[in-house]
Amino acid sequence: MTLSNNVLCLQLQRRLLLVFVTLFLLLTAALAQGEEEEDGPYRGKYLGKLNSYHHQVSGDVYAVNEFTFLIVGFNYDGNGADTFFWSGASNRPGPQGFIVPDEYGKTNILDRYHNKDFTLTLPDRKKITEIKWLAVYDLNNQNNFGDVYIPEDFEPPMAQLGGTFSKRSHNVSSSSIQILDSKTIRIKDFTYDGRGKRTFFWTGVGAQPSSRGSKLPDERGYLDPIRKYNMETIDLQLPGDKTIFDIDWISVYDVADNENYGHVLINDGLNVPPSLVKVIPFEFSLPNCRQLHKDLQVSWEVFGPQITFQLSGQVAANDYMSFGISGSDVSSQMIGSDVVVAYIDEIRGYSVDYNITSLAPCVQVLGQNKGVCRDDVVGGLDSFQLNTYARKDGINTISFRRLLKSSDDGDKEIFLDRSNYVVWAFGQLDSNNEPAFHTYYPKSDIVIDFNTTEPVNDCFAFTSQKETPPQLWERTRITDASLRSFNAYLGPSGGLRGYQGLTGHVSSGLAWYINGYMIPELYLKRGLTYTFNVRGGNNPHSPEHYHPLVITDDPQGGYDRLSDAKQSEIRVLAGVEFTRRGRPKPTAAGPLCLSRYPPNYDRRLDDIFPTFKKFNRSLITECVDEAPALLEITPNITWPDTVYYNSFTHGNMGWKIHIVDSYTNLRNGARALTWSLAILLLPWLVLQY
Repeated sequence: MTLSNNVLCLQLQRRLLLVFVTLFLLLTAALAQGEEEEDGPYRGKYLGKLNSYHHQVSGDVYAVNEFTFLIVGFNYDGNGADTFFWSGASNRPGPQGFIVPDEYGKTNILDRYHNKDFTLTLPDRKKITEIKWLAVYDLNNQNNFGDVYIPEDFEPPMAQLGGTFSKRSHNVSSSSIQILDSKTIRIKDFTYDGRGKRTFFWTGVGAQPSSRGSKLPDERGYLDPIRKYNMETIDLQLPGDKTIFDIDWISVYDVADNENYGHVLINDGLNVPPSLVKVIPFEFSLPNCRQLHKDLQVSWEVFGPQITFQLSGQVAANDYMSFGISGSDVSSQMIGSDVVVAYIDEIRGYSVDYNITSLAPCVQVLGQNKGVCRDDVVGGLDSFQLNTYARKDGINTISFRRLLKSSDDGDKEIFLDRSNYVVWAFGQLDSNNEPAFHTYYPKSDIVIDFNTTEPVNDCFAFTSQKETPPQLWERTRITDASLRSFNAYLGPSGGLRGYQGLTGHVSSGLAWYINGYMIPELYLKRGLTYTFNVRGGNNPHSPEHYHPLVITDDPQGGYDRLSDAKQSEIRVLAGVEFTRRGRPKPTAAGPLCLSRYPPNYDRRLDDIFPTFKKFNRSLITECVDEAPALLEITPNITWPDTVYYNSFTHGNMGWKIHIVDSYTNLRNGARALTWSLAILLLPWLVLQY
């Protein structure tokens, strides 16, 4: 009996040991899976590895949101006869199911895959919670090559509601925030009075906001002190590789007084979709780095009497980056500044020394060049020496050097014994590879100490995502056959919705307004006489506001800035006469009439206006009380069908004039278009009723 009990005890001990070993192995596997899931960037909710049965199928599967899978490291040898991604609601993969389109949205037979990452979206708005499995399935042989199962209690990643900003001071408040994905926070009805000293969106870890946080770029990517907000909805994107899982709070924080004006806490373990933002790792080669905008950074190193800079920016291929010493010793000021304009064309890189005497393209005023001019054009020297240039992953990187104290009187000294006020900007180049009106630029003071005992670095990785272009303002066409007179004056060109978006050209900052509309297309009939009442400024001493009206066959304008060779290629139709020496002289320079922004307005916000009408109502029009200059034209048979009204001095300010033989054809064309649309819509209308 004792022997029998001993045998039973031994067997029980072995079984218990087997159970413990099994549990240990399961726990180890689970921990390993968790570590694998957490290793690397956040990809969504982990569903597991594909169970591999045939044809080398393998990969890790994540749920991105309610409708989409992410498959990482997918492999399949491509040798199946009739193989698709296949899904269904039955207990196991079989003929009852449906095809899941591939990563391109196609339902073609699957080809070979090797370690590929991609997303699959269920068709017809089906949800992951409505299916039980995803498989690689051969319909011809009804053979399952690999699958992954959806847990019964599965909750897909979704946008999550958070708290509201605490109301501490400066009218900071909001509705409940939405965490859209792992990098994007939407703040609804956000309010802040804009009266803080140096106030930023601020993030960090810990129970409460503190000075140990870091800046969060605003909704336009700026790292400047934030502006006033009044019940606005804004989206903030965490910079670099930072995600919502790396922070505990978002604050409106004043770093001057170390004061928290209001904050919202971020919950742990949020089940949100992964961000579609691509993080682009970037290593700068110089020891110091300053992030100027989420898409622009400057790094530097001082060596002896020289300083080496590197500008790195996520810009378009035809964009420029600009950085330099302010025109003022007490603030960041463009006028009077000494800057480099760096860009890369199809052949090489450039770092060009510029002097800014006016916020206008470089033009001649009383025999001298004024505006944004190259140093060598205004009698100075190009003090920058190009070192290296490269474009990779949409990022331009250009390094160059200069002396701290240049022999050129037009160059600003870079001080090492005190901080320097600097300026920066980036935007598009015009057709002459000159910087056009900058798209991005700061409104606050930027101060950098170039002589630091320890390296400074607040730079982060660049991020990119597919941008939705803004909806353009309405296009205006003036086709009134009875209209013989047009009032031409100046106004701001608007943002991406305005001149730049409507024409596809870069902007100079100003545009022609005709009869109250920004750059309308005019339809004029041959043989009739028309009069333009021109109020574009008649003071040739002003590089900004001297704009005689001209009509040519050139869409760019700025005839006076062109070389003799380029001028010879353009047909001037009105607004210019030539001296005995063959020099062009404008004939339609009228007094200045200008629609201006209201005081303290930030023109970087132009695109918040949904229509030109609303934008125009926000402007203040001021006109000199003088008679306008008159430009009379009578288009004839020699005129091209399309000509352009523009400024004599600046490029890219006007738009098209269509020269027609008959307004009747124009009206008939409009009627035909209306009838065509009606015919196309008729079947739809019948179905509706």
